[in-house]
Formats: sequence, structure tokens, C-alpha cells
Amino acid sequence: MIISRTPFRVSFFGGGTDYDGWFKDHKGAVLATTIDKYCYISCRYLPPFFEHKSRIIYSKMEHVHKVDEIDHPAVREVLRFLNIHEGIEIHHDGDLPARTGLGSSSSFTVGLLNSLYALKGTMVTKERLAKEAIYVEQELIKENVGCQDQTLAAYGGLNYIEFGGTNHLRVQPVTMSAPKLNILQDHLLLFFTGFSRTASQIAGHQIKNIPNKKFELTRMYEMVTEALNVLNAGDFLAFGRLMDESWKLKRSLSDKISTEHIDHLYETARRAGAIGGKLLGAGGGGFVLLFVEPLKKSKVREALKDLLEVPFKFENLGSQIIFYQPGAGIVK
Repeated sequence: MIISRTPFRVSFFGGGTDYDGWFKDHKGAVLATTIDKYCYISCRYLPPFFEHKSRIIYSKMEHVHKVDEIDHPAVREVLRFLNIHEGIEIHHDGDLPARTGLGSSSSFTVGLLNSLYALKGTMVTKERLAKEAIYVEQELIKENVGCQDQTLAAYGGLNYIEFGGTNHLRVQPVTMSAPKLNILQDHLLLFFTGFSRTASQIAGHQIKNIPNKKFELTRMYEMVTEALNVLNAGDFLAFGRLMDESWKLKRSLSDKISTEHIDHLYETARRAGAIGGKLLGAGGGGFVLLFVEPLKKSKVREALKDLLEVPFKFENLGSQIIFYQPGAGIVK
């Protein structure tokens, strides 16, 4: 029996510049962090006492005889990629729901790769986990996804990540003192706005618009360095103002990113005292991250009292195997 734990992420700046449609010709970068909300995946070889050969349990339960029969695209393609044909049981649990802008799909793929490699008795690097998860999602599943979610899920932590060129997927941990990290964390609120549309569809529309959005994406890339500079200077209010500017640019990338409901919630939060914020993920719904001075948090919470708030903290471990008992389920 193997159990992996893989974090979800929140992205501050640079989202949209991590698509190869952008960074193959331009520089891309993101500033983002993983949080203490996780995807858990357990797996084992399934003993041969059942009518089915394999069992996959997530929001539904699948009983199958062949890998090709599996509906879940990530499970099917990862098993093919790793050339696993034995009977297997895979069970997924998540702290937060899918399709909500926290990179949950990529956390699942990274965690599944980590778990199945462990089941095969192989320990892999975080770099390999990230690159293979990107390959599975982009090339095998054919999802419209970037490269930040898989990288963050594998590595963990608050990171500056570069995309494209000779430094493609260069992950640099942001070096901040614990007191500064706590101050940044104390300025953040996370609210659930409702389930989003399929991220791949929204991202696909955004990717098609890349040739027409060079100014916006270049500015979003520049903001990553600006955000790092204001963090280093301890100017946290400037960080919040940059988030507000970045959100306005992001929502202009596609008319599918925001909705009237999301716009209303954001403006309500701003009137109550939020300095900035953004909708996480591709758009259409999910979680909204707000930057609020600690003394004004109560007013913002009151203004958004109909929404579910999700307390969180930063984490820096990335995908881990938290339980390892090789040989479980094997019957000779």
C-alpha cells in the first residue's frame, strides 16, 4: 500500500505566461505557492479475488478489466505511460473540490505518478515528477494546461518559476524570513465562489487569444519581478495593488475568465477594504484570493458572508509519499 500527499496551489502573478503558446517565443514566469490543502492518493496491487481486475475510486467508482476501459483520463494515461498492466486499486481523496482553480487536476496527476512509481519501487525527483506530469497532461490527455500547476505540486513552496528558453522550468524558492512570510499570509483570504466551468475549455479560448494579447501578457510577466521586489522591500500594500492590476489584465485575456457574479463579488470585497485579489485558475468560478489588511478582514468577511471561507497556510514540501508498505495486495 502506498499513499501520496500532494498540495494544491495559489498563484499570485504570471498565470497565462506558462502556456507554451506564449513562452516558446517570449519569456514566461510565475510567482505562486502551495498551500496546506492536499490531494491524497492511495494505491496497491489488487488481489485476484474479484470479477474485475482493477478498481478506481474518485467521485465515481470504476471496475475494469483493462487499462483501456478506464474513463478517468489521468489514471488511464499514467498507467499506460508507466506500462502498468497488473490489477491495481487506486483511491483518491481531496481536501477541496476539483475544478475550482487550485490546480487540483495537476496535483492529482503528480500524486498519481509519485504513488505508482513508489509502488514499482522507484524513487523519482521532483523535477521528473513535474516534467512527466506536464507530458501526460499536455501530450497524452491533450488538455489545455500550462506548466505551473504540475511544477508547483511537485516542488512545493513559494516559488519563482521561469518558463521557456534555456531556463525552462527553472524553479527558484523565494527566500523570505519567517516573519515576512507570516505577514504575507496574514494579508490573504480565500473564498469559494462556486464550481467553475471546465478549465481546459476556458484555457483553450485564452490560448487562442495569445497572439492578440502580447501587451497584456508581457505586462503580466513583468509584474512577477515587480512583486518579488516589493516583497523583498517589505511593501506588502504594493503587493496587493499589483494583484489588483494583474487581475484586471487577466480578465481581459478572455471574456470567459470572469462573470458578472465574480465581478460583483470582487467589487464588493474592494468596497469593504480589500486592496486587490484575483480569481484563481482558468476562470469561470472556483476560488477567489483577496489581499486584505489584517484589521480590515472582519469587514471583508462580513461583506462576503454568503461565501465559504477556507483558512489556509503556506506549505513547502510538495508531493510526498507519506505511507509506504511495499508488497501489499500481492498474492502469488
